[in-house]
Amino acid sequence: MLTPDRLFRLITEMVFLLLGALIAWIGLAGRLYFDRRSMAWIAVSVALILWGLRALAKPGQWGSRWETWTRGLSLLLVGALMAAVVKVPFLWVGRLMALAGAVLIVRGFLGALLAVRPR
Repeated sequence: MLTPDRLFRLITEMVFLLLGALIAWIGLAGRLYFDRRSMAWIAVSVALILWGLRALAKPGQWGSRWETWTRGLSLLLVGALMAAVVKVPFLWVGRLMALAGAVLIVRGFLGALLAVRPR
């Protein structure tokens, strides 16, 4: 049986999985109705990069180091992909969004597996 803490982590990772699926679907469908050069887009991408670096630099428990690496690297990669969207040609924006969604999907699967594994 899952403890409330582990169940909350599992639900959180499922939210990331669904968010990744939504972002990948939007990127592949080509429904890109946002200003990729706005200050809000750049601020969110920088915030994700900093959040990922903070997660990687933060000392954690030895048993949860894989969870920390999964979270930190995924946020760092998604932030970098969002920052790259600003500079690439418009034809690549959908592919980069789909790739960011795929990163979040992988993070959701790995995080869910790490949340339910026996300790």
